[in-house]
Amino acid sequence: MKIQNIFILISLLCIASCTDLDVPPPNVIGDETLMSSESGMDVYMARMYGRMPFEDFKYMAQWGVEFNSWLGALGIEGTGESLNRDGISAAFTGERTAYWGQALALIRDANYLIERLPDFQSSFPEVTYNHYIGEAYFVRAYVFAAMAKRFGGVPLVTSVLRYPSADSDLEIPRSTEEETWDQVLSDFDTAIELLQPISPKRGYSNKYVALSFKAEAMLYAGSVAKYNETVPGRLTGNGVKTGVRVIGFSEQTALTASARYFGEAYKAANEVINSGQYDLYRRRWAPGDRQAQYQNMVDMFSDLTSPENIYVKEFEFPTVTHGYDAYSAPFIFKAPLASGTCPTLDFIELFEGFERYPDGKIKVTTGNSITEGNYLMYDSPMDFFANAEPRLRAYVIFPSDVFKGREIEIRAGVYTGSEPIRPLFNNYSFATAEERYQHLPAFTGNPKTLYLSPREGSGQQSAPFQGGTIPAAGENGPFFDNGEGCLTGLYGRKWLNPDPSFEAAEGRSAQHFVIMRYADVLLTAAEAGVELAMAGVPSPDGSDMLQVATMAINDIRERAGASLLNGNLTGDITGRNIVRKERRKELALEHKTKWDLRRWRVQHYEGRDGFWGENRPKEDFSVDTRYRFRGLYPFLSAETGRYFFDARFQWVSLKTFEFNIVDYYFGIPNGEVAKSPVIDQQPNR
Repeated sequence: MKIQNIFILISLLCIASCTDLDVPPPNVIGDETLMSSESGMDVYMARMYGRMPFEDFKYMAQWGVEFNSWLGALGIEGTGESLNRDGISAAFTGERTAYWGQALALIRDANYLIERLPDFQSSFPEVTYNHYIGEAYFVRAYVFAAMAKRFGGVPLVTSVLRYPSADSDLEIPRSTEEETWDQVLSDFDTAIELLQPISPKRGYSNKYVALSFKAEAMLYAGSVAKYNETVPGRLTGNGVKTGVRVIGFSEQTALTASARYFGEAYKAANEVINSGQYDLYRRRWAPGDRQAQYQNMVDMFSDLTSPENIYVKEFEFPTVTHGYDAYSAPFIFKAPLASGTCPTLDFIELFEGFERYPDGKIKVTTGNSITEGNYLMYDSPMDFFANAEPRLRAYVIFPSDVFKGREIEIRAGVYTGSEPIRPLFNNYSFATAEERYQHLPAFTGNPKTLYLSPREGSGQQSAPFQGGTIPAAGENGPFFDNGEGCLTGLYGRKWLNPDPSFEAAEGRSAQHFVIMRYADVLLTAAEAGVELAMAGVPSPDGSDMLQVATMAINDIRERAGASLLNGNLTGDITGRNIVRKERRKELALEHKTKWDLRRWRVQHYEGRDGFWGENRPKEDFSVDTRYRFRGLYPFLSAETGRYFFDARFQWVSLKTFEFNIVDYYFGIPNGEVAKSPVIDQQPNR
């Protein structure tokens, strides 16, 4: 948020000291200063928004809300979107810094504004005063929702706790999960009533921002109320100290609550849609023009004036920056690390435009499975992706595509045997995931027919090629002994700065992050509408829910360059899964999927066949609590100079993820439980 009047704060700090000890210290800013003018309120709002738990470039799931962009990467939390070489690439089962104390401190700021600003109401026009109070309710709703997603029921502190006070006044126990989501709903509704329809200043909220985040929160609440009941043993229970149902919903109220929350999500999202305030980004889009559609979606994430942007976190060089490019750009732009966000084959299999085996997997051989037939051959690696959705190319850098004016050479190795080429492995199952290319007789034996490189530079190996030699691996790898090269054969493109003149380094990136966009609202309306239809609940606002859902999905697909639906969505599991899959595709690498998997309750083994937003055999990529993801590795055939691809579990810096049912709720910080007579730990911990 760009606050123009911070000089007030600076001038106050410069007031000369006073010897009268009864006078407040000159470096303490009083309410009379902060809350009696718009410039003072700018400072107060900057404090609140600066501490909001927004998940942008400075949020890493493994660490939590630490406002730190070190090792910046996206989609690496066991979601199947991408992989990372480091230990931060792990299933989202908790956060190093629990979002508890920070949350309650920010809630106190919001509560204080709600209680104290009425004393200065005469200082502002009514519409401005109402907006400030609405901002406080918006902040409180957002923070309570962030806590509820993590912990279930939380202490609902809705007034300022003052010290000293009787212990009984200061100890607030955890409410039920249902009561917590009801408080989130109430606070969002109050904010929506008070906020102006257009943000009065950059970085502030408005009515439609609040409606959008309300829709997102209620979609989460409705999903948990419904799908928590499908988890083996019903993931619920009462606290020991208070007897309150701190996680899950009661068996008697779960479905009713679910329908109520889905109804609120649908109404809020549909109100944003009908407002006409926002639209899908189409400034470079043209029907039938795949290049224009691709470029349109690339530009969408860098255009700060996009009509799709509902709420944006801005950065500015050199004062407020992040390091995403420094850690997630391709290896040739290493500054100081690279390759932090490497999309998986499992992820790109969500998208259209590829030949498939009968089981739905992307086809790399001539047979009916990866172990049958011979490898399909291509003149260039880019030919493999020729018919892929333009949206996918905007999200993922393909081998040999161009980024920042340079070809991104990705080559796993060189094969010097004769064509046609049989699959390199006899078994591609989960059980053989740790058998790697460097273990193959083709690499270790004599004669040698497979050339690989352990590292770049002096570690790069050469392979015979057309009377000379060629590096065994591409400029970007993969290198089997260096996880800083490309891990999966693919790179994330979304969010990277595409300007060739930009030199990445720590703290040099200043791209904005779109925290809420119009496509998200469309997908919320679609999912909530289908869920309500599945439950046999009538439309909460009189609109045709399935028609709204169908139009939302088709609008997104058309913009993406994907095929449109054949007919209307249906109010059943098939319709629901279509929406879920579209959500996974459209909102990938935006900190959304890790929460979707949790609210759908599909990350544990028994539910994992719905992991992708469609039914897929969980045995293909998991065993019990553990699961893995695959890469798509291009190899050069020396005989003809053509390329083939192998689909193999991650080859470099192998990652195995683990998720248990208990992980759907984070543990309450042990220190909070130990020191309080009323704060209960989760019943299952």
